[in-house]
Amino acid sequence: MRGVILYGPPAVGKDTITAALCDLDQRFQLYSRLKVGPGRTSGYRMSDESTLEGLRRSGDVVWENQRYGARYVVDRPSLVTALSAGIPVVHLGQRQAVAAVAAAVAGTRWCSVYLWCPRKAAEQRIIARRTGDTDARLRAWDATEPLFGADLTLNTAELSPQEAAERIHRHVLADDAAEAPQARRSSASSS
Repeated sequence: MRGVILYGPPAVGKDTITAALCDLDQRFQLYSRLKVGPGRTSGYRMSDESTLEGLRRSGDVVWENQRYGARYVVDRPSLVTALSAGIPVVHLGQRQAVAAVAAAVAGTRWCSVYLWCPRKAAEQRIIARRTGDTDARLRAWDATEPLFGADLTLNTAELSPQEAAERIHRHVLADDAAEAPQARRSSASSS
């Protein structure tokens, strides 16, 4: 099983790059985090407090954070389902979340991608969205720490979403190509 983690601050291009990646290769699909609270619904599995509490009780919350007056959750059952169906693309904005998701399902190979752009570019994108919460999103942008040790680091002010998607796609396919000879050697030695 394999997946992609797109990490970065708000308005860095996670949604547009994910869409380009899904257009490029249908195995890639947005992982829809669970969301409890107000705001945008597109790209999320909207839920309620009792469902979230049930996931907490069962120990199935991999990562939970609160932002913009809502709670966002990566849960183990939906992550396992997504990994079984294809290559999920998980959007994250906290470094601790990357480690938590990467460790959540044994045997999963994750490609971590640190997306970044200058703050001014992000601010222009946030204003263009007209969500009415520019200050809150810029505070979140400022609070997002760099992701040192990512498999890829991409400046989205210098790349189109399609170019970024192609780089991510090549990286994931290169991992597959590197693993294939090893798998053939293992099966030959066990024969």
